[in-house]
Amino acid sequence: QVHLVESGGGTVQPGDSLTLSCTASERTFSSYAMGWFRQAPGKERETVAAIDWRAKSTYYADAVKGRFTISRDTAKIAIFLQMNSLKSEDTAVYYCNAVKWTVNFWGQGTQFTVSS
Repeated sequence: QVHLVESGGGTVQPGDSLTLSCTASERTFSSYAMGWFRQAPGKERETVAAIDWRAKSTYYADAVKGRFTISRDTAKIAIFLQMNSLKSEDTAVYYCNAVKWTVNFWGQGTQFTVSS
């Protein structure tokens, strides 16, 4: 069964840094665009960052530009989200996503809380 596994969630303080990881279960994901979404309590799921399958193009939501960096490993089946200067509004469940044409896969999500 194909799946994505996120790791790295937890609780940090404002201003801290943290890296989330997502690893795909199959090498076929190397041809998928991948990204991170998040959903805060009472809010809709939103795009955080995305990276194309060649790891040459990235996208960031305005709220995280300049603070978050998305990257992809050389095998291209794992992605990472380096998060700096964290704010309380970054608190959410973070989901890994892989997409190719109309095929879409989601991870289970990892809770991440920024709290003093």
